[in-house]
Amino acid sequence: MELTEPTVWSGDRLELGEGLRWVGDRLVLVDLLAGRLLETDGDRPGPLRETRRLDVPLGAVAPVAGSPGDWLAAAGTGVALLPAHGEPRPVAELVADDPEPARMNDAVADPHGRFWAGSMTYAGVPGGGTLYRLAPGAAPVPAVTGLTVPNGPAFDAPGTTMYLADSPRGEVDRFTVDPRTGELLGREPFLRLPAADGGPDGMTVDAAGHLWVALWGGSAVRRYRPDGTLDREIRLPARQPAGICLGGPDLRRLFVGTARHGLSPAGPADGALFAVDVPVPGLPIAYAFAS
Repeated sequence: MELTEPTVWSGDRLELGEGLRWVGDRLVLVDLLAGRLLETDGDRPGPLRETRRLDVPLGAVAPVAGSPGDWLAAAGTGVALLPAHGEPRPVAELVADDPEPARMNDAVADPHGRFWAGSMTYAGVPGGGTLYRLAPGAAPVPAVTGLTVPNGPAFDAPGTTMYLADSPRGEVDRFTVDPRTGELLGREPFLRLPAADGGPDGMTVDAAGHLWVALWGGSAVRRYRPDGTLDREIRLPARQPAGICLGGPDLRRLFVGTARHGLSPAGPADGALFAVDVPVPGLPIAYAFAS
């Protein structure tokens, strides 16, 4: 089936649909505040299947290289391994001792197997968020500090460019990354959005090096060229697009998770998962190396 317009992909309505990933032959996502890990098929609409439920917020997961069914997860106040069988195992505690109550938010693996995870305070305190870099055999590194609500990051195919959003500030910055070490070598402004456009939330880079951005509060997703100019906007009947990825058998199906959280009342499509087909495919999923 070809989707020329955004299509509701499931009858489920999520509190906070984030962390979308195309893994193998299925879409994986989280209902963040509910701590739920979900999956669904990419060929036709259908219900979401719950595969794990944690008693802490679950920000995002990455599949673990060489361990089918295992996930590295930004969960609660740190990073944990979710094995295919058995209980979660702590990997790194990151924000449990912060002066303000905090949790993990979005996260992703880069093309070289490192895991990047952002933290935020529950109160959204300006400067209270950090992006951490985790590599096997090394201590977690606070790679970017002074953030408020970090979202992404999103990497290009070689892993030498990283995009990172700070949602309440309406900012997306672009970083140059040393692919060998993960060190951030340079930072420049990429997008500065007015509040009326919504806040940049989930992001993904496609095979042409363009950046797709979900606009929280903006009822839209946008595709930006590498020079920062707007290429395309897709409007959605949901106010809070949150997570985004390119998937399906040819990686040309754009999936968008949305949120009902904070909306009173929520509209009929708020919290829905959407899908629409686009011309340029996405990048293959990146796997994390477990410690």
